[in-house]
Amino acid sequence: MAREDEESIVDNEQVEEQPEETETQIRGRQDNELELPSGCCMPTSKCHRFQALIFMCLLGFGSYFCYDNPGALQDVFKRELDLSTTQFTLIYSIYSWPNVVLCFLGGFLIDRLFGIRLGTIIYMLILLVGQLIFASGALLDAFWLMIIGRFIFGIGAESLAVAQNSYAVLWFKGKELNMVFGLQLSVARFGSTVNFWVMQPIYDYVSKFYESYRALGVVLLLATITCVLSLLCALILGWMDKRAERIMQRNNNPSGEIPKLLDVFTFKAPFWMVSIICVAYYVAIFPFIALGQKFFMDRFGFTPKQANTVDSLVYLIAAVSSPIFGFIIDKVGRNVSWVFCATITTIGAHLLLTFTQLTPYLGMSIMGLSYSMLAASLWPLVALIIPEFQLGTAYGFCQSVQNLGLAVITNIAGIIVDHSNHDHTWVQLFFIGWLTIAMISTCVIYAYDKKHRGNLNMTPAQRLTFVNSANYQNFE
Repeated sequence: MAREDEESIVDNEQVEEQPEETETQIRGRQDNELELPSGCCMPTSKCHRFQALIFMCLLGFGSYFCYDNPGALQDVFKRELDLSTTQFTLIYSIYSWPNVVLCFLGGFLIDRLFGIRLGTIIYMLILLVGQLIFASGALLDAFWLMIIGRFIFGIGAESLAVAQNSYAVLWFKGKELNMVFGLQLSVARFGSTVNFWVMQPIYDYVSKFYESYRALGVVLLLATITCVLSLLCALILGWMDKRAERIMQRNNNPSGEIPKLLDVFTFKAPFWMVSIICVAYYVAIFPFIALGQKFFMDRFGFTPKQANTVDSLVYLIAAVSSPIFGFIIDKVGRNVSWVFCATITTIGAHLLLTFTQLTPYLGMSIMGLSYSMLAASLWPLVALIIPEFQLGTAYGFCQSVQNLGLAVITNIAGIIVDHSNHDHTWVQLFFIGWLTIAMISTCVIYAYDKKHRGNLNMTPAQRLTFVNSANYQNFE
């Protein structure tokens, strides 16, 4: 940048020796000079990119905070609204059902119509409206209205996650991408952790002024404030990205190809295995945590507050360890190996919680570390497999199949718990079975990538050599 500035000064000093410029040319030259800031104001600088990262991370805070409101108040929901476990799990599964299709469509609309900036704001507004309706349903003791609100909330939240992933790749691909995915997960899961910490105390305080379901409704309305703050972050990040696009004259699709919905069927086998892992791994985490309060109360005799504390440990550890794992993976690479290790250790954590009398803090700590490891290594694989102009579609499809799995598996898990007379062994074996599928899928990715000499399990140096070699061959 210093050299460019010096050259600009020299050009200005020699202007009398050059042909006279028109007024339009002078104005254009001055505009170009204004569009090339220096230091932390330059979009390509590390300082500026990490300023944007702060808002990227905070995009998901409100979504994750409100997503687990029912989990933190499971006993309150069931008591004040007179719900069975199956009805309670419907709150989570109805969140997922619309996204079996709409999340994929949302990602495609980002690629084809909205763009990342407008898409993020639209999905954030949908999320906010859904949470307001959900809280209103609790205020009115109308479970059907709560289900509608949760349905709308799910549409916005999962499509927002697609936009968040696309933002990360757009600003950090080829740089600190693994760490960025880890940090995004860290802040999002910190939102879930704070939810488990504060919702029960807030409910206890509010219940002094309101009774029964009205207290629950007021608490859920207070939780909506986090969504408003996330919307503000979406607006700021949109402004920063528009400015960066103007200054850098960025082109995310140099080939000029138009994304199509059917493009997903042209994706290679590793992408499909990643999609399977998105289902098989996460159904052993999210439904388990959603039902975790009851699990720890029945199996270990904890109070609701103690159960919430240990149940939130996965998210708390993920909030701390995700960026650390992301930083390590950025340095050493080997993403597929990290995914395999994460799956194995998560199976070990479920086995400890189910078949031993060791403190559950040990099993949940291992699960939290494993979950962080997987998120920091799995999601960046999509950016290595799929062209950038199709990333919204690809991430949307991953979110869609994940939501299909969560919608079905959460309901099945609730039914298993209802029919097991407080014996959680069968539902734990159910989760372990899904983790085994994730482990097998990881092995398939490794074998396919090795056979086709791909770059998914390379070190960063090997990957750079691989990409440069491929570019050279394409040039020839």
